[in-house]
Amino acid sequence: MIEARHLRVLRAVATTGSFSAAARELGCTQPAVSQQMKVLEASVGTTLLIRTSRAMRLTQAGEVLVRHATGILSGLTAAEEEVAAIAGLRAGRVRLVSFPSGSSTLVPAALAALRTAHPGTRVSLVDAEPPRSVEMLRDGDCDVALAFRYGSTGGAGEWDDLVVRPLLTDRLVGLLPEKHRLAGAAAVSIADLADESWIAGCPRCRHQLVEACAKAGFTPRIDFATDDYPAVIGLVGAGLGVAFLPELAMESVLPKAARTVTVDPAVRREIVALTLPDLARVPAVAATLDQLERAASR
Repeated sequence: MIEARHLRVLRAVATTGSFSAAARELGCTQPAVSQQMKVLEASVGTTLLIRTSRAMRLTQAGEVLVRHATGILSGLTAAEEEVAAIAGLRAGRVRLVSFPSGSSTLVPAALAALRTAHPGTRVSLVDAEPPRSVEMLRDGDCDVALAFRYGSTGGAGEWDDLVVRPLLTDRLVGLLPEKHRLAGAAAVSIADLADESWIAGCPRCRHQLVEACAKAGFTPRIDFATDDYPAVIGLVGAGLGVAFLPELAMESVLPKAARTVTVDPAVRREIVALTLPDLARVPAVAATLDQLERAASR
């Protein structure tokens, strides 16, 4: 195997014309240069230098290797500099995937802070709900996944192979038409909504809705299903049904003709940032996780 240090020695010998001059340029001894040249010739299986009493010259194989060594060593230098920039957060990229309410609330503040602290780091963003977002992380299609789960969704080991950064616990609220008989109530029991038409969200949220209603003793009649929160609010505002929405979703949407109410018993979801163990050691990924945690604590 050809090593970079051997190529540097070969190039120095070719440039200076002797082992002693190459040793002075490299800051080592002449025997060290001679030994490394012997190792390199053994590695490639042929003679690279012809030594005479008057001069030293490259063989044809030596000329070929020196020609390639220039490009190889230049590429290694560029790679070392680029890696050092990434390690020092002067450069780098992070591919982030998030569910919509996270994208509109937690992500903007986190990325703005990241850009201020590390302007050389670039972050791309794609929307996806869990479990799809988690699949994308495991498949290598993103570096950080903002995800959520309810207590009843996913097994205890759902994320055991991932690095989990807890961000916050998000409570669900009831959303009713402003003229609904319970719109002015301080709190509403889920059972009080048994006869209503329901508007459900993403599959994971829909599963939670059905489970919460089952515990209250009824099966919800779901007439509409959409993971677009403004659409949910519009449908509720038009009097077409009631819904559960995360408080986080309400932060970025102004309800029109709809009112939020506290739901009893409380329904909550756990919001986390996920990454792979190896990615967690990448400085730009670690910085992104830190900023997401700070954004969630505000």
